[in-house]
Amino acid sequence: MKERYVIVPIGYVRSSVRDKGEAPRQGRDEEFEAVLEILEEYAAAIEGIRGWDVLQVICWMHLASRDILQVHPQGDPTRPLTGVFGTRSPARPNPLAGYTVELVNLEGLKLTVRGIDAVDGTPVVDIKPHISRLDD
Repeated sequence: MKERYVIVPIGYVRSSVRDKGEAPRQGRDEEFEAVLEILEEYAAAIEGIRGWDVLQVICWMHLASRDILQVHPQGDPTRPLTGVFGTRSPARPNPLAGYTVELVNLEGLKLTVRGIDAVDGTPVVDIKPHISRLDD
């Protein structure tokens, strides 16, 4: 029997990208900006985040397929099929995406970040400070 876990959103990405086909391939490379809108019940959890310039953000890619196990890397059909664990495809059994983003601004419960390529409405499930000596 497969175990089940519940992931609860702490907020949502607010982005100009409305469709997954519009999303930049790698948001960090294109310096794409978006807002992480944190839910009121998690307001206390963002205390102290202002002191960090770089954050780790984990999102649930709610529009991604969960039953695809192999893809052509970067959507290029001339490249051989590769298991999703060997790619950065959002299609995967548990469609989590990890981003290293720059914190551009913090206003109330809205964190403007640079380097995320998520579609508007994507659930944010965690945020942590990025610590170079531990994360690089």
